[in-house]
Amino acid sequence: MKWSVIALAVAAGTSQMAVASDQSESKGFVEDSSLSLLARSMYYNRDARNGASRGDRGNGYSEEWGASARAVFESGFTQGTVGFGVNAYAGALWQLDTGSGRRGVGMFPENEGKDLSIANAAVKARFSNTVVTYGSQMPALPVLAYDDGRLLPETFEGTMITSTEIEGLELNAGRFTAQNTMRQSGSDSARLKSIDVVGGSYSFTDDFSAALYYSDLEDQYKRKYGNLNYKLPLTEEQALSFDFNIYDSDYNRQVGGGDNTIWSLATTYSIGAHAFTIAHQRNTGSQGFLYGNGDGGGAIFVANSFLSDFNLEDERSWQAAYDIDFATFGVPGLSFKTAYIWADNITSRDGGVITNTNGKEHEFFNQVKYTVQSGAAKDLSFRLRASLLRANSAVSDVNIADTNEVRFYVNYPLSVL
Repeated sequence: MKWSVIALAVAAGTSQMAVASDQSESKGFVEDSSLSLLARSMYYNRDARNGASRGDRGNGYSEEWGASARAVFESGFTQGTVGFGVNAYAGALWQLDTGSGRRGVGMFPENEGKDLSIANAAVKARFSNTVVTYGSQMPALPVLAYDDGRLLPETFEGTMITSTEIEGLELNAGRFTAQNTMRQSGSDSARLKSIDVVGGSYSFTDDFSAALYYSDLEDQYKRKYGNLNYKLPLTEEQALSFDFNIYDSDYNRQVGGGDNTIWSLATTYSIGAHAFTIAHQRNTGSQGFLYGNGDGGGAIFVANSFLSDFNLEDERSWQAAYDIDFATFGVPGLSFKTAYIWADNITSRDGGVITNTNGKEHEFFNQVKYTVQSGAAKDLSFRLRASLLRANSAVSDVNIADTNEVRFYVNYPLSVL
């Protein structure tokens, strides 16, 4: 993997170098600063139809409703050969409703508290087009990605280097030693030991890009990731795109040992306001794909990741999806997506011994979103998503219990600076 990343950089060396560096164009610490606010309300309902629980409280039925507010400040860089700056984040959440016995979807603090507040910061330095950031961050890499699926986002503490010295090429390297979950106010509520990440992405053309990443999550696994993305324009309103993702993981004994390879290939045909997607995803190896405990709840960049991630041992899954943008029909800001995913060949184990190889699951997913386009409420958005997940009795994983789930988000972003 290390040599592959170097080869990618060398190949990119023939491309055009950046004409002027970001640091040379810096206007100053204050002049380039930004402050953004986000108010969010979220309702979450999860009903395990067969009585099993997918929640954190052992409840078959969970229902929570809350609100949050967050502020993100990013300073500019001081002028000079090396520029310095700071980033700061503050957030708070409030429980609006969840009666006794209905908690269990991970929106509120584990200690029964209703409200929570958090604040943290990071310092940064920039030379040319290379930035070094130390402190609290929200990385969004395929092997280390924060989760923002509840009221407040996950954060990580550590150091990240991001370099864009060559046009089209982005390189990343980092080490993080703390992780805070979406419902805690400490700096390391997830008790992360350490995770090291390195890799990058390169755009060969406007329509073709590739990415390679490597990560080492202490006491859990070593992981490699690759991506190829290609868009083929057919006409002015038609295009065909392909997206290939693959993870290869070697697990330590603490998480069961063995290995896993998961890959997906998605093909999308778009015509005007419509998009049709078919995808196939497959797992091989001695166990399923693990993520979320140390690498972030968003660190699964594969096609068939919905309510279920279809990432169990030996699982094979297929997807058929349809998207529509109603702007073409006179309703800008309104979109809808529906998808059906079905899977088979799931291996189940009991104490490490294989008990079944004929597990099956399927999911029906729907999502509608509307964003206000103008006026005082511009950028206010509403998003409603619903999933129906079913599995046969051969699947032993409790996380694939038959489940009906509904999430409703209201987001109101404001740009202050």
